[in-house]
Amino acid sequence: MRRREFLMVLGGAATARPLMPRAQQAAGNRRVGVLLLLSRPGNDALPTDIATFQQELERLGWQRGRNLYIDYGWAGSADVLPMSVDERLRITAADLLALAPDVVLAVGTPPTAARQRLTSTVPVVFTVVSDPVAQGFVPSLAHPGGNMTGISNLEPTVGAKWLELLKQIAPRVTHVAVVINQKAFPLSVEFFRSAEAAASKFMVQAVMAPVHDTDEIEAIMATLGGRSDAGAIFPVDPFTTLHSKFILAQVARHRLPAIFGFRGFADGGALSTYGADQADVHRKAAVYVDRILRGEKPSDLPVQQPTKFELVINLKTARALGLDVPQILLSIANEVIE
Repeated sequence: MRRREFLMVLGGAATARPLMPRAQQAAGNRRVGVLLLLSRPGNDALPTDIATFQQELERLGWQRGRNLYIDYGWAGSADVLPMSVDERLRITAADLLALAPDVVLAVGTPPTAARQRLTSTVPVVFTVVSDPVAQGFVPSLAHPGGNMTGISNLEPTVGAKWLELLKQIAPRVTHVAVVINQKAFPLSVEFFRSAEAAASKFMVQAVMAPVHDTDEIEAIMATLGGRSDAGAIFPVDPFTTLHSKFILAQVARHRLPAIFGFRGFADGGALSTYGADQADVHRKAAVYVDRILRGEKPSDLPVQQPTKFELVINLKTARALGLDVPQILLSIANEVIE
């Protein structure tokens, strides 16, 4: 696949266009690049959170095709191209940079890292990045300095919350595997440690289940599926996101109660998700992009932490697993999928 196929340029409508050099823009127009991890093959629709980002920019006075161009680039899906995801992101990030954006939205840790390696001058607003200080993107949340700021994602302490929710929804679970790919996301081990520290409180054994490829996922899911007391937690990481369809298929095949950090997994059939409200996160990101377009510096904009969280329960999956979800959880859930 040619490198340009990773990019979509949006003007007045959300449709693919040829790449447009900045010199062809109307005077006064500004340009925003959006770097994503995943594409949506065969689907021109934007992910809900990114559509929210675009709508918020419009509310703030930035009209596509009038005073703003938005260039979307992505690494691609996990099952295409011989090159690595990191290599795809490097190529796509370089292509976006060649379009001379005024500011870039980087969604996720790998896209943020790709931008950081390529430029220290173009302003970057990141989202879906857990503990950006520990990952070396900013020196502090209050004073990010440099060319990066944004809205962080879940902190590792949420591991204990995931464990509590899984135990409440599936009381029979006493053995929980926290499935992580530490190479893809070194911070993932901290999410496990949070769950491990809380395990005795909920009379659960929490074990770390390292994976590096789909074969290892399949083996772990088969092992857990052979137990009547097993469940799984999948922290928010790029590996889980890239292999979401495969993971969900394995979870369903082995009838495992599992909880994830992104609500899209519940839409795909997972028992439950608990994480930051990504629509709210990307509205805030749009506000930061607007402020930078109007002259503010990212170094002066403190990194925000998420303030809205959403619990989604897939009641259809719960019933298929023979689980009777407590009414108190159903009443506080942001969404219950019937």
